[in-house]
Amino acid sequence: MAIQNRMAVDPMAVTWSERYNKTFEKVWAKLPNFVGSFIATAAVFILGSSIHGDWLLILVHFIKYLRHGQEDNNSTMSSSDEEEDSSIYGDFSLKDYKLQGLSLYIIPATIVSYVTYFGVGGFLHWYYYVRQRDRPEEWKCQPTKWLSPELERHEILLGSLSLLFGSILSGIMSCYIMNGGDTYIYYNYADYGYLWAVLQWPAIFIWQDYLTYWGHRAFHMPFLYKHFHKLHHTYKQPTAFSVTAIHPAEFLFFQCILISPMFLVPTHWITITILLFYTYYHGIIDHSGINFKAYWWQPWQPHCIFHDNHHQYFHVNFGFNIEYWDKLHGTYRKKDRVYREEFFYGQGKSLDEVTEGELAQDLAERESENPLAYDNNQYAYELKRSDVKKRTNKKSQK
Repeated sequence: MAIQNRMAVDPMAVTWSERYNKTFEKVWAKLPNFVGSFIATAAVFILGSSIHGDWLLILVHFIKYLRHGQEDNNSTMSSSDEEEDSSIYGDFSLKDYKLQGLSLYIIPATIVSYVTYFGVGGFLHWYYYVRQRDRPEEWKCQPTKWLSPELERHEILLGSLSLLFGSILSGIMSCYIMNGGDTYIYYNYADYGYLWAVLQWPAIFIWQDYLTYWGHRAFHMPFLYKHFHKLHHTYKQPTAFSVTAIHPAEFLFFQCILISPMFLVPTHWITITILLFYTYYHGIIDHSGINFKAYWWQPWQPHCIFHDNHHQYFHVNFGFNIEYWDKLHGTYRKKDRVYREEFFYGQGKSLDEVTEGELAQDLAERESENPLAYDNNQYAYELKRSDVKKRTNKKSQK
């Protein structure tokens, strides 16, 4: 009955996974457990690499790699097409900007992005939020709280708009590179030496993530938060659809940070490809609301709960793939601090600085978190009675 009511309120395409739940369950029951887990993991990977349209950028790099050393102009249009392109725009020609055949890139990038967003995203929605809805304490970061159907619809509509802008940018970039546009992308490791071939991995990764940290933190300044980033924080219980549900200007800003290395330093095409895959994959994971944890070989990578805390408590935990930035700059969540949407700058307030009502609300938020999402399955931010009592005594003395 609950699912039927949700479908009545929310007619967005994601509900196809709910509509065909019984059919999916019958098919899924026939699959071995390891196959089902593999499909779910692959779905996250495909969604992360496709919804921004960057699959096309990767394909272009691969084609350029295969053509490396050959004499060709890599043009995507015939001479007659180029003449037609020029006639449409008068004196303006896309060829002058190495963008001939632009529509051949933007259209497929956009189509694949939307098919993946609703198709694969809908599957992930079913796999966790429909199939396992009756046992959220096993997998959900905030098992007692859910987005309302109205907010689910809102995040999908907003995410769809940002997706369009992202696909257009990826289409432009892919077209520009395919037509010989100037970048620092190279295809032969020997061109810049094997030492740089190794060092560029951490250098580019750190560059992308540190800029993202400061960019994200800037969007949490009062003016930018109110006019841009607050849209993204409409979702205190994020889902995989939340990753693109941000203001289009902000979406493009962060996408530009991620692709900036190819215009600044010599970057091997495999390096930028894999780093983009990694970043987008964890973007889906970190917004999923699911208690995914980093693997043993990722000591820099925070668990999913790290960013889920960011949505739940607003101005804290600004990092993405390296939590050290927050520890370095004092914006890492602390047990004895209270964080609310009106407490800006990532520091929160101490227990003796907040009102009784604010403290009560904070304690309720803490109780809604899932201990299984933390290291050793133990909740890391539980306040002891002595801490609260100490705070009360300080208040009474004042």
